[in-house]
Amino acid sequence: MPAPTPRRYLLCEPRHFEVQYSINPWMREDTPVDTARAGRQWEALVSAYREHGHTVETVAPVPGLPDMVFAANSALVVGGRVFGSYFQAPQRRPESAEYETWFKAAGYDVYRPESLCEGEGDLVPAGRHILAGTGFRTTREAHAEVQEFFGVPTIGLQLVDPYFYHLDTALFVLDEGETTTEETAATQGTPATGGANAATGRANIAYYPDAFSPGSRAVLRRLFPDAVIASRDDAMAFGLNSVSDGRHVFIAPGAVGLIDQLTHRGYVPVPVDLSEFHKAGGGIKCCTQEIR
Repeated sequence: MPAPTPRRYLLCEPRHFEVQYSINPWMREDTPVDTARAGRQWEALVSAYREHGHTVETVAPVPGLPDMVFAANSALVVGGRVFGSYFQAPQRRPESAEYETWFKAAGYDVYRPESLCEGEGDLVPAGRHILAGTGFRTTREAHAEVQEFFGVPTIGLQLVDPYFYHLDTALFVLDEGETTTEETAATQGTPATGGANAATGRANIAYYPDAFSPGSRAVLRRLFPDAVIASRDDAMAFGLNSVSDGRHVFIAPGAVGLIDQLTHRGYVPVPVDLSEFHKAGGGIKCCTQEIR
């Protein structure tokens, strides 16, 4: 089992969070949001990250941008390079400029995509690849931009269920694997031996198969043969909108079956209730931008 690694996360306080419009099946216009409860839940997430050794930074919320709390959609950051966002919904497009301002103030250049692209919502680094969702928000043209920008093989995955409109609602990375057996043998001068997934250097994931087209399911089976397979109930409980540091998995408490599976695999689930954010179709990962 890989060890946890310290992470750096960017979050946005839900001071102005509410459901003002409907751009996914979870959202119902004018659904009442308990802002105080949302604030407490968000603070609990921040505390959980810090208690497990992670750095949390924040971007200031802006009035009139109720979904700015979903920081993951703002960008993809890999190797200190920032690929920004170009939201499909006009209501969210001003968020891109706010996050770009934060990144520039922090010393980063920000690439502005030409094609529709919603950051880590649809772009998930997984070992040697970037997994890239499409079908509802981010376009395949954006996948090509991502590959050219980062120089990392980018694997397109077709989403087919509107309840899983972003890749990060249907899939998350559990760990990046450990040093390959062959690499260990080469450095130690010993013969290579076989090993399980954690000893192959291959990232491991959890996902809900029926969120994907048949061809994309086949790709995932080929790339991640030891993946954790989630049920629809766990996926609908936002269990796959989770964040893992390689060992600890910050996860929705309602995803009980997935929590049991992860525990059996040796991971340590850390339940954090963000149910108030489910009203807008978001959860733990949606609220969390990782700065790599």
